[in-house]
Amino acid sequence: MIEEFKLERRIEREIMSFSGLMGLYADDLKGRVVEMNADCEFETASTIKSFILAELFRQAADGKKSLSDRLAYTDENVISGSGVIKSLELGTELSVKNLATLMIIVSDNVATNILIDYLGLEEINRGIRSFGFERTKLHRKIADSGGLDGGWPPLGTTTPREYGRLFAMIAKEELVSPEASRAMTDIFRKQHYNGTLTDSMPPYYLDEDNFGTEQPLYIASKSGSMDNCRNDGGIVATPFGSYVIAIFTKDFHDRQYHRGHESHVYGARASRLLFDQYLAREGHF
Repeated sequence: MIEEFKLERRIEREIMSFSGLMGLYADDLKGRVVEMNADCEFETASTIKSFILAELFRQAADGKKSLSDRLAYTDENVISGSGVIKSLELGTELSVKNLATLMIIVSDNVATNILIDYLGLEEINRGIRSFGFERTKLHRKIADSGGLDGGWPPLGTTTPREYGRLFAMIAKEELVSPEASRAMTDIFRKQHYNGTLTDSMPPYYLDEDNFGTEQPLYIASKSGSMDNCRNDGGIVATPFGSYVIAIFTKDFHDRQYHRGHESHVYGARASRLLFDQYLAREGHF
């Protein structure tokens, strides 16, 4: 009977009515990992942009590229979908650092394609493998039509475990370098879209107005959605330390995009169970 009330079972019971498949990986960074379908392969959607960011910082650290380089928005990278650069004039130039920031915090598709060209698609995949991620791959640039239903390969593929491990390396300041890991964390903290991780959390703890400059809890994350997947993952930092979480979903019935999508609802419930456990045990799952 006690087994039914352990954290993993409680998560399974919480999402029993979800129509699709959920993969989850969470690490309290103190030796306790919670996982469910963690090695199942999922379409990344925009979560692949986190790996592109990591490769950018790797190439910058190696001196191959510079965060201060300026790149232009041109005809070849006109693309619809998420982001703000598509609303700017052709020829607009931004620094590589600003393009990377927009790629993450508002999931800018134009910025992503500019950076893929800048870094090189095959070089990005070599970098991903060099970080130790054997099942993660960027398949192509973003196109106006595509996904599996359009006959295209997915934008990228990964597993919840590898996405969670990426953020664990950042949280432990082991990705590229301590300085690069901190810089990437600062970008992920500016994220605009993290509802799957946060929607069921008490809003009080996420409102910096309640704490002034001493914000005791923050999220550093990157989400991604396409017709057949809704994904999110990142670092949850608390006064008791940080933990990482990755929640990926697919094969659900509802393919529409809306805040009440069951992936968000059940993903947020799973996230809340992990959050409550971590706080209640003061830094452990």
